[in-house]
Amino acid sequence: MTVQLPSEIVVERFLPTIRSMLAAELADRGFPQREIADRLGVSQAAVSQYLSGEGTTEERFASDSRAQETVERIAEGFDAGTLDDYEALAELLDLVRTFEDRGPICAIHEEEMPALAGMGCDLCVRGRDRAVQAEREVLSNVRHAVRRLSNTPGVATHVPNVGTNVAMALPGATDETDVAAVPGRIHAMRGGLNVPSNPEFGASHHVATTVLAAVSAESSIRGALNLATSDRLLEAVPAEMDVVAFDADYENRRERLDGHFADGVPRVIYHEGAFGIEPITYVLGTSAVDAVDRAVDLISRIEN
Repeated sequence: MTVQLPSEIVVERFLPTIRSMLAAELADRGFPQREIADRLGVSQAAVSQYLSGEGTTEERFASDSRAQETVERIAEGFDAGTLDDYEALAELLDLVRTFEDRGPICAIHEEEMPALAGMGCDLCVRGRDRAVQAEREVLSNVRHAVRRLSNTPGVATHVPNVGTNVAMALPGATDETDVAAVPGRIHAMRGGLNVPSNPEFGASHHVATTVLAAVSAESSIRGALNLATSDRLLEAVPAEMDVVAFDADYENRRERLDGHFADGVPRVIYHEGAFGIEPITYVLGTSAVDAVDRAVDLISRIEN
């Protein structure tokens, strides 16, 4: 991964582009190259290079109307004597801040650092956002958990017909939008697992309901996944691990789970199904990875 500061983009791409634009604007207004050089803080040779078109420019800055308007405003102020160097600097800093707030500097930064892509990164403008950091950590945890589950031999035989999902809640989660899971669920396919897409918040209902009930009762229990209930799976649960059965009906399920979790959250809960409802077992953990590790251990006990 390449770590690049946005200030590097400002120095290496923004500043040469703006200087080139200003040099051209001032030259059009009759400024001699020596005076342009003094204004821009560069050598006369550099100004000559700008004016000959040999300088390096970034088209996304040069074509932006906000950059063009700022350059024209500065050049006009210099020409009329109504703008000094301090005020010109203030204009350029305002432009930099504008470009760093979901602007072309952001776009270039995402290209240089793919880890930022799609994040709506606001680091430059608002500093470190703890909420965004927490979301990233949860999504990363779910991705790792899904990868671990997918690489487990024999797991496909324990995936319900309706599919399985791996979920994890944010700290203090209160509704489904605070729970990350895989959209469309994970299904068994040709002896393996088909994972349709990367995890997103708000992508689960039933597993999310279980996680939300758990985190409400015990804040450290934030991860879960569902498997198909079977005698073999339940018999594989170690004696020291709590197992609780609950009613399969969807109606008021959250309230009933709250009741089951009132005296502590078990690591395995299950139901035997009902009309139109497939028997499901939920394995819970402190994170998505922890829940999957527990489930993998159960599956390995069966397979071995």
